[in-house]
Amino acid sequence: MKAKKKIFAVLSSAALFAGILAGCSSNNDSASGDKEEDSGQVTLTILVDNQSNLDGMKAVTDAIEEKYDIKTEYELRPGGGEGDNLVKTRLATGDMTDLMAYNSGSLFQALNPEKNFVDLTEEPFVETIIDDAKNALSANGKVYGIPSENVLAGGWFYNKKVYAELGLTVPKTWEELMANNEKVKAAGKTAVIGSYKDSWTSQLILLADNYNVMKQSPTFAEDFTANKAKMADTPSALRSFEKLAEVNDKGYLNEDFLATGYEAGLKMLAEGQGAHYPMLTFALPMLATNYPNELENIGFFAQPGDKAEENGLTIWLPGGIYINKNSEHVDEAKKWMEFFISQEGIDIYTSKIKPNGPPSIEGVTLSEDVYPAVKDMLPYFESGNIAPALEFLSPVKGPNLPQIAVEVGSGISDAKAGAELYDKDVEKQAKQLGLEGW
Repeated sequence: MKAKKKIFAVLSSAALFAGILAGCSSNNDSASGDKEEDSGQVTLTILVDNQSNLDGMKAVTDAIEEKYDIKTEYELRPGGGEGDNLVKTRLATGDMTDLMAYNSGSLFQALNPEKNFVDLTEEPFVETIIDDAKNALSANGKVYGIPSENVLAGGWFYNKKVYAELGLTVPKTWEELMANNEKVKAAGKTAVIGSYKDSWTSQLILLADNYNVMKQSPTFAEDFTANKAKMADTPSALRSFEKLAEVNDKGYLNEDFLATGYEAGLKMLAEGQGAHYPMLTFALPMLATNYPNELENIGFFAQPGDKAEENGLTIWLPGGIYINKNSEHVDEAKKWMEFFISQEGIDIYTSKIKPNGPPSIEGVTLSEDVYPAVKDMLPYFESGNIAPALEFLSPVKGPNLPQIAVEVGSGISDAKAGAELYDKDVEKQAKQLGLEGW
């Protein structure tokens, strides 16, 4: 698995002590200069997800305003499919902000980067971005963004108090996880927290299973991209849909999972109302802000496969921050970016939010004060048992996966029907991208 080995080679030297929105610019002298004296204040607008913890980013942009007289105004967008549609609409109508924080990988490539964003390939500060993150922020060999976060992981948060109370151990196979869920259910607690009101959260069991898919089918990403393999016809990929369906079929979800949102799901986890929450580790800063006294009780493990000896972790390469090609302040936006991923910017950011995963920038020096759940990630990186989510190995990702996942995860559709529906969903995007074989 070349992608896995490449990422591990880059990250292993810094495997744990990393930072969200992390970076070290090769032009720190430029980024730490005096305020511009020859112009008035410039205001840059930035569009961000409304479920992001902005404490660290706002601290950095306050420093940018102090140094360069460049003010930052925030505009919020919803997450999931609704947010994706809003981004596409604003780009199409010319109503996009100067800067935009958004996904990297397949979702980013679907936005026609060459038309909509500024090419940053020749900017010196881009040189420090790790290769795999740089690739996720690129289209047709050109780099269009900087990392907006660290390397994340998708898996299962669990409440350590509940585990201790019921005598449970961290599972390494799906069978062991289901056995734990059965014991939690028998104890009268929610075994698996569902927060499908925010439809994007319904995808996690599917997406976090990619390490297991690639372990069983090493060429799946390549074959899927070339239209030589389908979700519904590849047993290892179909298994991901079956896992999502099984959690609902066995009654492990909270009764109100369709009316429960992301923040309510975090509350259930922190307070021990639920034992497990399938989620990305980007949730840790919000947990730290809202439930600081419960962080020691929240652990994390990779979504298990069917064999304990093949246990490994699916990781997410960082999202990006991009400059609108129609912005009237491109030079100021580049200066904003340079500072944002500089060591000084990182120090300011992590004074508000602790590092919560491996870095997306080379040469970062950060505190070793990380969240307990992040320490649970270390063995996977040390062993090299990691693989990127499918969206970083293939540009093919259908826009309706959240809705399809809700249907499968709530029993409206069975696993096979959901996989077939998703296979149809990806066709339009693949054809729009002009991929061979479609």
